[in-house]
Amino acid sequence: QLQLVESGGGAVQAGGPLGLSCAASGRTFSSYAMGWFRQAPGKEREFVASISPSGGSTMHADSVKGRFTISRDNAKNTMSLQMTSLKPEDTAIYFCAARTGSAMDSRESRYDSWGQGTQVTVSS
Repeated sequence: QLQLVESGGGAVQAGGPLGLSCAASGRTFSSYAMGWFRQAPGKEREFVASISPSGGSTMHADSVKGRFTISRDNAKNTMSLQMTSLKPEDTAIYFCAARTGSAMDSRESRYDSWGQGTQVTVSS
């Protein structure tokens, strides 16, 4: 399993951008598919985006498609989520996650390692 630490959360006004990072420890980072999930107050955790081990393939939830972009840098053992045109409904704790294997997945049950989360608050 990987150890994951998110950073970059904070408060932003609606319409603004924000970037999140996830730093992973472990020599085999490039063999893991990675994902971002989020959990809003009173709601279940939901899928945001996923990326293949090489970074060549990505998938995004419909709610963020065209506004958020997932990427990774295997040389630095990091993954990022660039968020633009933020909306108040994007307010949540954002988690990065890793899963053994090469397939991207939107189901949180498929992920083996999780970070502690970082808060994103979007004000109107």
